[in-house]
Amino acid sequence: MAGISTKLIHDDDSTARVPDVVQPINVSTTYRYSNNPDDLVPVTQRSDEEQLSELIYSRLNHPNSVKAETILEGILGGHVVVYSSGLAAFFAALTYYNPKTLAIGKGYHGCHGIANIFSRLNGLNQIGLDDDFSVLQKGDIVHLETPVNPEGTAFDIKYYADKAHERGAFLTVDATFAPPPLQDPFLWGADLVLHSATKYFGGHSDLLAGVLVTKDPKVKLQLFHDRVYLGTNIPNLESYLLNRSLRTYELRILKQSKSAEEVVKYLNDNIAKYPVLTKVYHASLQTDAFVKEQLTGGYGPTFSIEVSEAEIAKTLPSRLKYFHHATSLGGVESLIEWRALTDASVQPTLLRISIGIEDSKDLIEDLDQALRFEYK
Repeated sequence: MAGISTKLIHDDDSTARVPDVVQPINVSTTYRYSNNPDDLVPVTQRSDEEQLSELIYSRLNHPNSVKAETILEGILGGHVVVYSSGLAAFFAALTYYNPKTLAIGKGYHGCHGIANIFSRLNGLNQIGLDDDFSVLQKGDIVHLETPVNPEGTAFDIKYYADKAHERGAFLTVDATFAPPPLQDPFLWGADLVLHSATKYFGGHSDLLAGVLVTKDPKVKLQLFHDRVYLGTNIPNLESYLLNRSLRTYELRILKQSKSAEEVVKYLNDNIAKYPVLTKVYHASLQTDAFVKEQLTGGYGPTFSIEVSEAEIAKTLPSRLKYFHHATSLGGVESLIEWRALTDASVQPTLLRISIGIEDSKDLIEDLDQALRFEYK
């Protein structure tokens, strides 16, 4: 079987429409039907495969969205539907399952925002991951983000899969912080996997995209039909950029994850040197047996630190040379964010750090000088 990088470059070769090695951006919203009347088949008579790949109207499909799904299916171990953003993918998952109760823990505040919309419109009951799961019924959802945003620490997928399945509920896993080959949630019982492809799959801070992965082709077909009417297909330019990014994805994610582990180890080992540094969060620092068992390819390139005062957290990013003070993560450039700027749920002393592809020694030196600075 071909390796990940080979799949990323060649799995979509069969979808090439022109001889160009780099397939072009497609800006058309509509596509001509065949001039042969025998080829004109009503939608109700088309096969599932035809519906998923035919080019009719770009809200349904277009060449680069088909290519993106083809490439991602080669590395994600399931059937893929792509979306205009990670939140669009989460919205699609809730729309598909339409649960009465959602068990959801800490994590990306945008997902909580969507859950709150469902609660407002449909009376969706929300409980925490540590609450009593006896309220869950068949068809409900346990949603787990691991590693979790913003800390980068991991949760036991199998534990929550077992708890969900005992009640007839489904486990959805947001694996954005540890995409393959770092982690495979399906191995541990996930029913549906979500990725914000904006992050590591995109990798260049220049596109928005989301991904849902399922083992069931019937689920993919329904998600596809739902997407048609939700209007959340990935746009043409963004899917072109995503396909470009996926060619180098494995090289990036492995380097970023390894560098993050080196930076985290240095900071944690030397925490006594820095009076302003009070805590380092990352899956690599956890001692739970499930962490090494489930995160077999690496611990993820994003982590968080806490400093002693909110004012220091607000000021420290401006002391850094190789980290941009900006939100998001997963790009080739390293980022740091005073997370309270965009997420009201976190403590104001927390800084989220996303490691890029720079030399890890340079990043360590940069953080070292910023943490040693005498803040007034």
